[in-house]
Amino acid sequence: MSTRDEVSAPKRIGIFGGTFDPVHVGHLVAVVNAMHGASLDKVLMVVANVPWQKERTRAISPAWVRFALLKASIDGVQGLEASDIEIRRGGKSYTIDTVRETSERYPEAEIFLIVGADAARGLASWERSERLSEMVTLIVVNRPGTSVAAEELAGWRTLFVEVPAIDISSTDIRARVRENRPLDFLLTRETIDFIHRSGLYLEGSQISSPE
Repeated sequence: MSTRDEVSAPKRIGIFGGTFDPVHVGHLVAVVNAMHGASLDKVLMVVANVPWQKERTRAISPAWVRFALLKASIDGVQGLEASDIEIRRGGKSYTIDTVRETSERYPEAEIFLIVGADAARGLASWERSERLSEMVTLIVVNRPGTSVAAEELAGWRTLFVEVPAIDISSTDIRARVRENRPLDFLLTRETIDFIHRSGLYLEGSQISSPE
């Protein structure tokens, strides 16, 4: 006989990682479509602590700020959970370590890794990518004009989800904040309010750590 916890435990869990500096509606459209397309019970939106592929390209907001932004943005959205697993682990963020921890937390669940087409093309460069391919089913989010074919992902169990083309980038969002241009409909209202309250992305702004 199954216990209540066993019945309610998610069986299909998605992991959608990112820098999220800041999270925007393009991220959210991708993740909710992946959740629907693959019939996932839950998606963990994982904030990278130290995104090793970006850390030398630009200044990155503190991890706790990016997590607070994400949490505010998806609060109340069924099936989505902001995860600080990589922040708590510390150091550089490697997806395979996050997958392993998630599998230990949910030993009966099937784990799905959600990535965009551009990220899918670069999977060979990821830390321990061959081992990672054995641990997850890949969900590739294809947008019109930016898609990847199944034959490019040999060795991976793969599902494909089509989403609308939404041309939004976190780089543009940060520039809009600095230039006082509109953010409406590019971010959730909660994210916009957080940015305006904190002064995030404005030159010289300093946000005190909650610790």
